[in-house]
Amino acid sequence: MSQDIVSIELGLPQGDLVTLWAPRWREDGEEWEAFLGHEDDLYAFPDAAHLAAFVRTVTEHDLADHPAWDVVPELSVPELLPDDSHTYDLVGVPELAAEEPDTWTIGELADIITIVRSLADVCELDEVHEVLNSAAGFSVLEQGTFPFTGREGEKLWTDLAETIAERWDEVLDAIDEVVYVPEVDKVTLDQTTDELAAYQAESEEAESALDSEDAEDVDVDADESEKDTDEDEDDEDDEPVGFWGEVGIDPIKIITAEGEYYTLRCYLDDEPIFLGTDGTIAVAKSTRVLARHIAQHGGADNDLAEVSTWEQVSTKATDGTLEIEVETDNTYVLNGLADDIGDGPDAVDPVQLDLAVELLRDTADWADDKSVAEALAQSESLGWLVSFVLRPDPTRMAPSPPFDAEREAWTRLVETFEGRLEVKK
Repeated sequence: MSQDIVSIELGLPQGDLVTLWAPRWREDGEEWEAFLGHEDDLYAFPDAAHLAAFVRTVTEHDLADHPAWDVVPELSVPELLPDDSHTYDLVGVPELAAEEPDTWTIGELADIITIVRSLADVCELDEVHEVLNSAAGFSVLEQGTFPFTGREGEKLWTDLAETIAERWDEVLDAIDEVVYVPEVDKVTLDQTTDELAAYQAESEEAESALDSEDAEDVDVDADESEKDTDEDEDDEDDEPVGFWGEVGIDPIKIITAEGEYYTLRCYLDDEPIFLGTDGTIAVAKSTRVLARHIAQHGGADNDLAEVSTWEQVSTKATDGTLEIEVETDNTYVLNGLADDIGDGPDAVDPVQLDLAVELLRDTADWADDKSVAEALAQSESLGWLVSFVLRPDPTRMAPSPPFDAEREAWTRLVETFEGRLEVKK
């Protein structure tokens, strides 16, 4: 199986530079990973025009033998522009680590550390590994906010932030030392520079036109908006929240190859909590059976019992008045996704996949299981395919077939999830 070659931007002391990264791929029974470079040098360029000029004219480098390389010299300059999800500000890491460890901060830092580890592996930067191994927090960033909660979590984050403040310059210096900006063919560079300039001009025109349209829409709609404001506010005030909205707990429906299941989930301080305990989710094949289970066993071995509003749910279940209705966006369809993934990104429904990923991530976070985060990291073939489907970008290279490994990886995640379900009768 061949993995994709991805344009990335690295924010380094010498500036923002563009290069190519080939995430791990398997060939002839061996696993590989590489960056654009040669021998001890990591090639990087000031912009996509220089990168395009290089890949169109130079054939001797470490990616030349990559299974998908033949596609790269044919790409346009816009197609070689790194997207936002592959832009890594290494210089800004100390500032990032000084923030509170919320979802966005940890997510961005996790992405940067992933690419830094890859650089250290490929370029054999032992000093970088030494820094990343000196604080336990580096190894759990992919798990999200969970490891950094509570007293021990605060200490973990503090140690990580202090290590970055004291030693991050060592990482930057080591990477900076192997970065080399090659000269490119001037004639080709003139062509690619014109391509980039034309694309940027077209993008600016499109953005200006969109801004103008938005401004006109605002003027036209202003009076109508003022007239409708009071009516909308009245409608919002009159709209019933419903019992489940009041208690902050969601009934959810899960559809697998084995059948349909119902359970409950809520978020407490942005952390998911399911009906169940110790990583096992209590589910039922009908809402009636689920309500009966809550009435009989809702207070025992149940993490939701810790939620302040749980007693209201338990009381309604006990007196027989609990009605369990599932909203559309709380219905998760896992059935059929593995086959779709095996057929490639075009066969996958992004809405279905997005919801399925949400469910797998939530249950893994709740169970303190990092396997989902690891499998869906963009450095993994499945993670790259999922990212491609959920965050489409016309300048991004599509994952290349076959997709057997991605289907198998997804199947393993779903099997692990299904193993967490305990069916109540």
